[in-house]
Amino acid sequence: MNDLSKACLEEAKNNMQGAVKHLESELTKIRAGKANPAMLDGIKVDYYGTPTLISQVANISTPDPRNITVQPWEKSMMGAISKAIQAANLGFNPQQEADMLRIIIPPLTEERRKELAKAAKAEVETGKVNIRNARRNVLDKVKKLKDKGVPEDEVKQVEKEIQDITDKYVAEADKIFDAKQKEIMAV
Repeated sequence: MNDLSKACLEEAKNNMQGAVKHLESELTKIRAGKANPAMLDGIKVDYYGTPTLISQVANISTPDPRNITVQPWEKSMMGAISKAIQAANLGFNPQQEADMLRIIIPPLTEERRKELAKAAKAEVETGKVNIRNARRNVLDKVKKLKDKGVPEDEVKQVEKEIQDITDKYVAEADKIFDAKQKEIMAV
């Protein structure tokens, strides 16, 4: 197998692996009943007129499975952080305690668990679409290899290997979903 074919296979693996990593990071944002600092990822606070990630203006920690504490580096940011968390519509109501905010994670109802499982399923489907898009992009490059003098048998072999890689990463996405669904539905 020549270098162009190997490069295409490597690109397919890297892109699909990136899609799976992105899927995993998106699924950590879906809460499963226990506190996790990643639940606040993506929330932006108005920091002197600039939208800034909450993790860049405060320490976020989980002292126990039912609480998240947010300790702003500047006490004046307390109100802005509280408003940002409420505006994110995560179902959290931060309570101010001395120099920090405490977020008590309410137990999930059966209905909310089903909604979260549905959201996780949608995230996994998006991840699978990203994996298939990576396959399509690489297959377009592989088809052009014929013009560069790569034998047709080798092109067919590379296409088959790319499909095998795609199947592997789609199965991995399904496995990640099964684990997340089990985590969400556990009482």
